[in-house]
Amino acid sequence: MRESSFAVASPGSLPGLPTVLAAQRGDQQALADLASGCLPLLYNIIGRALNGHPDVDDVVQETLLRVLRGISGLRQPISFRSWLVAVAIHQVRDHHQSRQRSQIRQTPLDDITDVADPRADFVELTTLRLGLSNQRREIAEATRWLDADDRELLALWWLEESGELQRTDLVAALDLPSRHVAVRVQRMKQQLDLGRAVVRVLHQPGNCAGLGAMMAEWDGSPGALWRKRFARHIRECDGCSARSSDLIPAERLLAGLPLVPVPLALAHSSLPSASGSGLVHARHARHVTKLLHLPAKALISVPLAAGAVAGLAGLAVINHGGTGRPAAATAPAVVAGSAKPSTIATTRPAARAAAAPSPRPKVVAAPAAKGGTSCIKGVSTWTFSAANRSLAASGACWYYDWASGNSGIAARGAEFVPMMWGAKSVTASALAQAKSQGKTLLGFNEPDMGAQSNMSPAQALALWPKLVGTKMRLGSPAVATNGATPNAWLDTFMRGAAARHYRVDFITLHWYGSDFRTANATVQLRSYIQAVYARYHKPIWLTEYALIRFGSTTQYPTQQQQAAFLRSSTTMLAKLPYLQRYAWFALPATKGSGTGLFTTAGKPNVIGSAFQSLPPKAH
Repeated sequence: MRESSFAVASPGSLPGLPTVLAAQRGDQQALADLASGCLPLLYNIIGRALNGHPDVDDVVQETLLRVLRGISGLRQPISFRSWLVAVAIHQVRDHHQSRQRSQIRQTPLDDITDVADPRADFVELTTLRLGLSNQRREIAEATRWLDADDRELLALWWLEESGELQRTDLVAALDLPSRHVAVRVQRMKQQLDLGRAVVRVLHQPGNCAGLGAMMAEWDGSPGALWRKRFARHIRECDGCSARSSDLIPAERLLAGLPLVPVPLALAHSSLPSASGSGLVHARHARHVTKLLHLPAKALISVPLAAGAVAGLAGLAVINHGGTGRPAAATAPAVVAGSAKPSTIATTRPAARAAAAPSPRPKVVAAPAAKGGTSCIKGVSTWTFSAANRSLAASGACWYYDWASGNSGIAARGAEFVPMMWGAKSVTASALAQAKSQGKTLLGFNEPDMGAQSNMSPAQALALWPKLVGTKMRLGSPAVATNGATPNAWLDTFMRGAAARHYRVDFITLHWYGSDFRTANATVQLRSYIQAVYARYHKPIWLTEYALIRFGSTTQYPTQQQQAAFLRSSTTMLAKLPYLQRYAWFALPATKGSGTGLFTTAGKPNVIGSAFQSLPPKAH
């Protein structure tokens, strides 16, 4: 993630009383200063209250617009901050109510949901951009387990503990007596601590069989129901209770934290930043002044350069009643030769479709990338005589061959995804070839295995900027094992990438099951994927998987058993909202292989026929 992708907010940057008074008189520069000074605080309140919902940008802009239009009527300018916070909370509540009404009208009752965009997760921005560690990271992740009302309150209390707000601001925003606010804050903190305990035990499950059984049933999405279930287990389990018994009071963890930087999709580059403290240019102030005097119907949409919202000028291009969606933060989230096929897959985290278009004004922006409702079914392959014919017959919508080029393998409708297999693969020519043949780049193949790319996390991190430099969507290195284990290869790499602000768009995994019983193997695969998601909270590609029992003699299940697992596992994978793609190992069924799909003559075997019956798209 590049530093230039964010405008850095500094504590105490909220406009003072002279600026507020000048803005009330209609001073153009004061209006511009007011807007730029309020933006970091508004973004933090609304972003955390909505937890990175795709509409965060919209709600922030609408709130700022209301503030600019209403500043002249503010009766007590000295209370500007409390009024600003109250306007923000009012807009958040309006957003929740509007979404609920729209979902009730348009969505079957059993399917009602309101899910944050994985690419815009505010928790991820908090932990990564502020460099939170250990219990501070846990408390940030625990916010995912709160109800909407508690997240709204936490957004305010977090800023109070960080020194950005005062209790009077909370009282004004919530429109409740001070003693009632204190009670609500105390209850919210209790729920937050439950969430912290859940985060702790999910990251460190130990050998608790009861917790493992619960995780096998859990779909990986934080929520109130599962918070209660996991919390009940923690209370009743001595081991899990002991692992979550050393929680530092939340107040001590949050005090003194700075604001999360504002994405440049919202902020103009002239906002105060690490490189200087420039002011909004006068021409932007003129845009604001003109905007304040225009009736709502006169505000029309116009194209925006590079699909970005150019700060205050962007306010002048609000599209009332349109269907365009705002661009999310321009920077992607951060954390986390060919040889024998060891897979990896890739596609940028796809955004979930919004439940229903918000009736609020929309800012015209570049269209977002299509998400997880598109291609999901894939295969790994190497060259064989009937490769093209088999790939076409398989129905796979994507494939890879552990190399930067497709080796002449192609089929209509099947996307090729290149890979940098190992350290020696990272050459200028290979990177150029990958960029010319695909849109997504897979990282290194099983670097934790001596027989595969055999790289240390430090070696991979040293080469990673070259992969980032392709500007392709980028998947993590695909480890063979221990994807969710603290301090194992992938965990070390992802922590190093986060510390260096390196981009990793999604996690790639390999998995081979040694239990040939269909139900058991499916549960084991799901548990592994859930544990990895719980650790990194990034979309996942399962790029190499099947049933194989490794040992002195490699053992395979029967083709009927393998086919049964294939059908069961893909049904399960389709229900995991963060599982973006999978790739079976592998397309060719060479002699002695118990996992391949098509013979060298291009005929599907029992497993291949099962694979052909699978839909290429996610439902």
